[in-house]
Amino acid sequence: MLRSCMKPLERCLGRRSDGLLWHMDLKPHAYGDYSIAVVQANSSLEDQSQVYSSPSATYVGVYDGHGGPEASRFVNSHLFSFLHKFSSEHGGLSVEVIKKAFSATEDEFLRLVKRNLSVQPNIASVGSCCLLGAVVNNELFVANLGDSRAVLGRKVSVRKREVVVAERLSTDHNVSEVEVRREVEALHPDDSHIVVYSRGVWRIKGIIQVIIYSLLSNLMAVWVFCAFFR
Repeated sequence: MLRSCMKPLERCLGRRSDGLLWHMDLKPHAYGDYSIAVVQANSSLEDQSQVYSSPSATYVGVYDGHGGPEASRFVNSHLFSFLHKFSSEHGGLSVEVIKKAFSATEDEFLRLVKRNLSVQPNIASVGSCCLLGAVVNNELFVANLGDSRAVLGRKVSVRKREVVVAERLSTDHNVSEVEVRREVEALHPDDSHIVVYSRGVWRIKGIIQVIIYSLLSNLMAVWVFCAFFR
């Protein structure tokens, strides 16, 4: 399966190396260099990722698909377009622009689901987490829906040695968080089993931690923060 998936991806995204499904070597962006790589964990790759770079900004998106690849592919095709559209209309990237882009992407996907439900009923059960990072004008924006996580590697001195430590930049958004659990329970007052503690963690209906019945479920909130990027 891996070998059969490899060839079209190699043609589109780069050569195979070191057991990776595909990778892109270092390329320049507005504030340095970036690279990107994908390792396939499941027999069917449901996840997507993308990078957009210009002289003034860099956008990175990671989309963790669930139940199929349709939602993550849709986000991959539409989110950056909405970010560019709303950034142009509002004079640059901001927290509100990111929220509007996320909402517009979800609305478009839900319209797609309604149009295709009769011929493709399984599309109603797919979803995707969405993790966005953007560096614009020396500011770093991070937005997250779902349980993907952004980390920042930073060099520190420990006992006269330089080591790299990972700083968490995003908040996991699933029902392991008390506030998310309460929100889900409040939105489903007639379902006493909407959130169940199972196999050591809290899960939706005892199955998964992330809500996946829509692209970026309306039950989720966006966490976005800005920080100086050095």
